[in-house]
Amino acid sequence: MSSPHINKIAVIGLGRMGHGIAQAFAAGGCSVKGWDESPTARQSARKRIRSNLSGFVNHGAMTDTDATAALDRFQVCNSQAEAVSDAQFVVEAIAEVREVKVEWFRQIESLISSDTIVASNSSTFTVRESAVEMKTPERAIVTHWFNPPHLVPTVEVVAGPNTKEEVTTATIDLHNRIGKQAVRVNKEVPGFLVNRVQIAMIREVWDLYEQGVASAEDIDRAIRGSLGFRLSVCGPLSVCDFGGLDIWSAVYARLIPDLRRDTDVPDWVTNLVEAGSCGASSGDGIHDYTPESVKDQSWQRDELMIRLQTLMNGESQTG
Repeated sequence: MSSPHINKIAVIGLGRMGHGIAQAFAAGGCSVKGWDESPTARQSARKRIRSNLSGFVNHGAMTDTDATAALDRFQVCNSQAEAVSDAQFVVEAIAEVREVKVEWFRQIESLISSDTIVASNSSTFTVRESAVEMKTPERAIVTHWFNPPHLVPTVEVVAGPNTKEEVTTATIDLHNRIGKQAVRVNKEVPGFLVNRVQIAMIREVWDLYEQGVASAEDIDRAIRGSLGFRLSVCGPLSVCDFGGLDIWSAVYARLIPDLRRDTDVPDWVTNLVEAGSCGASSGDGIHDYTPESVKDQSWQRDELMIRLQTLMNGESQTG
């Protein structure tokens, strides 16, 4: 289970997250096999990855030769059994439904070798929950990627109560080796690390929007141009240190009593979801979208992320 010897990867689920995960491993030099129960997802996977790689080439973050080589290292299989047959590391990017994940962890053991690491790209479910019916839970682990996974550097690595230390270490090393920033989460908690912080922020943002404190457009601009800008170069605990813990504690004491603290999804969000207004995918949500605007905004997002990733990679190499 040593990371330098892990080179054969299987990605199960090639939807929004899975194809990007497969791309990241392939771009990192691994041989990747993928499978999805949806014929549409299988048939479009290589096209979507090719489009993503073209973005890297167009912005000078990858050569045409390297992009072609990465795509050549990715293969779409006709069955899950074929995809995982010789895999050393298998990661699922299937539905975020506990019962579905439990069943997947239970049945995947019969298709893989005894020392294959099994990972879940879950954003909420721990190994304790998903691998509850595994016979060998000591090789199960969570690797939580962030959308879009081929662009966002961080991957949270979360071991379960029975996960072997060598599995955790090999998983961290593997993701670091392909250019990701693997972050070890020491304790199993729902949502792990980043999503707990993110949901705390979103609860307050939703409340500010509901109160009419600012428009949706201005809320996005304000956060992006302040917290987003600063956090891209300095983590939140470092922000506290440089700002001064005396100042932060005073601000905390002043504001915390007035912040939203209930645990229910706001009615206006529930109403949007029930009406099918779920965001970019449906054409409307908090903002309105057209197919053209979704495409344009996605390209703009990807371009900025590629430029930021290139800048941060250059900084880490010279630092």
